[in-house]
Amino acid sequence: MALTADAEVRAAPERSRRPSAHGWWMLLALSFVLALLAGLWFLLPIRSVTVTGNRHLSAAQVEGLAGLTPPFYGASRPGGWLYYGGWRAAGLRTSPWIASAQITRHFPGTVELNVTERVPVARWQQPAGGVVVIAQDGTVLPGAALGGPLLVGWGPDRLPLARSAAQAFGRYTVEAVRYTPSGVVVHTAQGTVWSGTLDSLLKYSGSVKMFAGKRINIYPWGVSVQQ
Repeated sequence: MALTADAEVRAAPERSRRPSAHGWWMLLALSFVLALLAGLWFLLPIRSVTVTGNRHLSAAQVEGLAGLTPPFYGASRPGGWLYYGGWRAAGLRTSPWIASAQITRHFPGTVELNVTERVPVARWQQPAGGVVVIAQDGTVLPGAALGGPLLVGWGPDRLPLARSAAQAFGRYTVEAVRYTPSGVVVHTAQGTVWSGTLDSLLKYSGSVKMFAGKRINIYPWGVSVQQ
């Protein structure tokens, strides 16, 4: 019996459900690729990690920040050398101690981490009263030993100016830098210097040695020395 037009329309989907040879080949190829990728995970494990450049952070801490934790590293059956990359190292980008980092993979299973840590340069007394240790760029370094000149003040934020002043007078053993709305006072082992601008401080910084034990006020037009 011949099919009517309606019957032909209803019968067509039944034929489309049959897997074609092309579909089977695609499925087979996908299975092969997945098996190959899974095999490479275990065939190329991360066998060793080297950490250089760290001073404050331990090698284990750097590895943790770099995402070199199970299942990539430290597991009973580690793997993933081929798949490891910067996407695992978000902790290196967010750690206040890490200024920069370079990750290098060496075939067949070594990862090298070279980091540059921020260096504590001063203590900063925050507006709330607590004292923290900061790097030269102002980043607070948790866990750093208290040391360096004390930066303290009030009014508009002059912390960048205070940091620069402490660095500029470092050869005079800066003990403290106090900032106010009118300027900055630098206390050194050889004397005290006040100025309203960093440019003036730098221009007449040699006056500290010339007038040891004195109070020096530096103005754009010259220097005033007090007992």
